[in-house]
Parts: sequence; structure tokens; C-alpha cells
Amino acid sequence: MARIAVIGAGMGAMATAARLAVAGHRVTVYERTAGYGGALGRHERDGFSFDTGPGLLHLPAVYRDLFVKTGKRPLESCVDLVQVDPGVRHLLPHHTIGVTLPGASHGGVAAALDGAFGAGAGERWNGVLGRARDAWDATRRPLLEEPLRADRTALAGDPYPAPRRSGLLRRRPPTLAEVAGRELGGPLGELLTGVVAAYGIDPERAPGSAAVLPYMEQTFGTWYVRGGMRALATAVYERCRERKVEFVFGAEVREVSVRAGRAAGLLLADGTEADADAVVCAVDPRLLPAHSPVRPRAQEPAGGAGAPSRLTLLLALRGARPADAVHRTLVHSPGLRVTVLRPDDPATRPDAEHEAVTVSAVCGPGAAGGAPGAPGPGELLELAERAVPGLRERLLWQEVRTPADVEAATGAPGGAVPAPALAGAGGRLLYPANATELPGLYRAGGWAHPGGGLPHAGMTGALVAGLIVEGAEFRGSR
Repeated sequence: MARIAVIGAGMGAMATAARLAVAGHRVTVYERTAGYGGALGRHERDGFSFDTGPGLLHLPAVYRDLFVKTGKRPLESCVDLVQVDPGVRHLLPHHTIGVTLPGASHGGVAAALDGAFGAGAGERWNGVLGRARDAWDATRRPLLEEPLRADRTALAGDPYPAPRRSGLLRRRPPTLAEVAGRELGGPLGELLTGVVAAYGIDPERAPGSAAVLPYMEQTFGTWYVRGGMRALATAVYERCRERKVEFVFGAEVREVSVRAGRAAGLLLADGTEADADAVVCAVDPRLLPAHSPVRPRAQEPAGGAGAPSRLTLLLALRGARPADAVHRTLVHSPGLRVTVLRPDDPATRPDAEHEAVTVSAVCGPGAAGGAPGAPGPGELLELAERAVPGLRERLLWQEVRTPADVEAATGAPGGAVPAPALAGAGGRLLYPANATELPGLYRAGGWAHPGGGLPHAGMTGALVAGLIVEGAEFRGSR
């Protein structure tokens, strides 16, 4: 039985801790704040309740697998997980009707697009997502289920099989924006780029493989946990406690201790030393000193460098939630996409005559709505009113959560939020490997392979646990 020290108590950290504990190791989690969950926070006021981090879950199979592998009770017995249907409503500039897309139904989506944009629109959309499926099939294991290899050639090239344009030689793989323009155009192209941009990924710089993100949503659906997504963090925390994982809160890590050429524990800010046989860093490595061995080396991917943050409005509304309201609406505006979440969940409101709404948009790290080019709360509220008619008249109060609030919750400088890893772009959108050059030191969570987002952070648990339990022989999760 080895002693494992885990830095951070976010979702990737806890997923790693639970898997290592069930493998027989003694695991201690050191968290600088007073609680668990990282970005998956909750804010309550006057009977209203809001998620302050991710409001939805994609690829729930990641957490189903975690609960199957770490205990007797499956995920659905620990949380009330429901599929969101319709999956999303899009409100486009200069398109007053909008389009509502069903969840996890390629045929249903095609029919909805034909109805909104004319015959053939659904076929063109599903053609792009069919090519995205090919990219998914080609990279799913090396990108999501296997440790990042030293030779990253297979993931450096863009796997999206863009059709050749007649009479032209393609000198380079197209960007996601070019895929949208050439293969879809008009409002369909805006749907594709808007979904990807909402992940904090710039369609103008992203490879065509970024189309796997809308493919993933349309194929596997979008899910919500009743009571709020914070309930998922609580379920994972309780599973860790069942497996005898120890948590030390209010414990800021100053450095990783190194002895005899390997990780040997942690040095805490109060001067305490915690010995360990292996260390897992599941926080932004920028929180540790520049010379720390957990920092990516020059030959490693930058992973999340320059990642944007989020500006969020928590809105308490008077009046009942309309029966035909859609859980998620993506409001498209030139240069900006605003996500409006309206969960049909009694736990989010004081009674049936009120409604809790969350509005968010991607913004630059450290921006608080006043930085050049950054959206402000007023702009978000104006765009949200397109999704919630009469919003201003119904508004009781609002709270604004800036990147500074994200930084306070997660520690990430500027409140940066890592996006999922993507193949292509010469490996620029990959993240540092889970195993480091220092024996006994590993990386987990959204700042390590395979990147940010609830499912991707959860995947690091299987990868890091496999590397520690099986060593160099580990070839990937099964």
C-alpha cells in the first residue's frame, strides 16, 4: 500500500483519489480552500440556488464508469441524472424564429434544421457531423483513453476529413471556421462555430477536429443533475470518503518535495511536510513555483495557455418558469455567444412562482466586463432577454460573477478555464502528459491530458490511477 498525496479537491482530483483508494492505496487530498469540487460550486440566496461552474454534463459514461469501478452503488443511485431534451435552442442574429434541436437524435436534428433553414440543411449538418464522427473514431483512444505518448505525431495532424474542393489543392487542414463556411455557410455555419466557441475555443484558430464537440453533444446527449450540478461533486466526494480517502482542507501546497530523484511528498504553506510515495498535482501548475517539477517542460504541450475565463450572471426572477421554456439556449451575437440556463428544477427556486436563470459568456482571463473587447453584465442581460422575454420586468436581483470569482474558487490565475484537448493544430491544443519526467509525480484534472471540462477532468482519474497501479505497462483505460 503506497501513500499518495493529491493536490487539489476538484473533480479530476477526487476521481483520481477514489480509483487509487479502491486499488488499496492510502490517499490524502490537500485542498487550499475550505471545500471540495473546484469549479463545480453552488451559490444560494433567498431560496434561490445556482451552479457557479459547469451547469451541464456531457459524456456521463465517464462518471458512470467511476462509480462502477469504485463501489457497489451506481451513479444513478447517488444522483438524479436526467437527459436534457430539447438539447439546445439557438437564437441567431437576424433570424427571429430560432431553432430548437432535440437531444441525442441525429434524425430529429436534421428535421428541425430542415424546418428552420430549408430542405437539405439537415443533410449538410449531418454530413459535417459524420466527418466529425470519423475524427472521433480516429482519436478517441489516444486523445481520451490512453496516456499521452511521447511521440504525438498521431494527434498533431487534424483527423477531420474535410472534402477536397474541386480544382483546388488544399495546402493545410482547414480551421473550424473554414469548415463551417465551406461546408455549411450562413446560419448553419454559425451553429457549428457557436457551439465550439461556447467551450472557450476560438473557431478561427481551432482545427476542423473541433467539430467533435457538437458531435459529442448530439450523439451522447446533454445531462443535468437535479438539485444542481454541485450534487455530482458531493456524490464523488462521498464516494471518496467511503473508500477512506482523507481530506485536509485549508492546506495550501507550497512545493512538491523531491528526494533521491523522485517525488517524496509535499511542503505546505504553514511549513508542514507531508511524506508520500507518489504525488498527483490536480491544480493549475502555475500555482506552484516556476521551478516546480510539475510545470510543463519545453518539449511538452502548453495545454491551456491563454485559456479564457467566464463572466456569469445569476438571476432571480419573479413569475413561474413557462412550461415551454428550454433548459439551454445559446444566443448568438457577432463576436459573442451567451449561454442561458433555465433548469426545470424546484431545488433552484423558493417556490413555483419564481425562477432561477444563469447567464454566462466566455471572456478573457482577468476581465471583469470592463476590459477592451470583454462583454459586460449589461450586454449579457440584453442578449439573455432574447431567450427570456420580459426578463428585466421579472428581475428581482442579480449577482455578477467575474473571472476574479473564478480565480478565488479554482486558484487558476485570471480565472482561466481550460477547454477540452483537441487533435490537430500541430499539437498546440494538447495538454501536458499525466506522467511527468520526475518519477512518482503525476498530473490530473483539467490542466492535464486530456484537458478541461467535467468528462475530460474525470478521465484523468482513470489515466493517473492506471499509471500508478500498473506503471509503464499501462496502455489505457478499458
